[in-house]
Amino acid sequence: MNPFTTITAIAAPIDEPNVDTNQLCPTRFNKVPRGPAHARILFHDRRFNADGSEKEHILNAEPFNRAQIIVADRNWGSGSSRESAVYALYEFGIRCVIAPSFADIHSNNCYKNGLLPVILGEAQCAALRAQLRDNPGATLSVDLAAQTVTDAQGATHHFEIHPVRKKCLLEGLDDIARTTQYRDALDAFEAAYKNERPWLQA
Repeated sequence: MNPFTTITAIAAPIDEPNVDTNQLCPTRFNKVPRGPAHARILFHDRRFNADGSEKEHILNAEPFNRAQIIVADRNWGSGSSRESAVYALYEFGIRCVIAPSFADIHSNNCYKNGLLPVILGEAQCAALRAQLRDNPGATLSVDLAAQTVTDAQGATHHFEIHPVRKKCLLEGLDDIARTTQYRDALDAFEAAYKNERPWLQA
């Protein structure tokens, strides 16, 4: 997976709470192979009419259609555990979602796919969204190493993250890559285990 270190990008405010994974990726798209098509799948039923024409939606409008950061309200990513919801965000270009709270499974899926979920307080998120609404095209900066978000007015907001999650994102380690870091130790254990139990080779 691609490492996440820092990003300075246009941010889009999404003011409603409880945005669920069925909105992010409607169920009928769950089996679409991951790829560029997911950019259009994101919020599909809220962004497009049946004939494919665009509806009025913040992510269809300039400059928010180029956003790489979303500032959301509470309980982002609730609903089903579908990983395709993260594929849709990522392929659209979103690399970070900032919200007061996330559904646990969705948050884990973000981490496993190189997308950073940042938790800030409700008042902080509301203030950030107000900045973005008042100044369309304003950018936020997210520095994972420093664990900070710098807003459109230059104020810095600190966020917490588990050190293992932080390491994996900074180094671009998914679960498989993280496990293979211990290949030598695993191979040594397996060899010793077999030597002590030769009957297992029969």
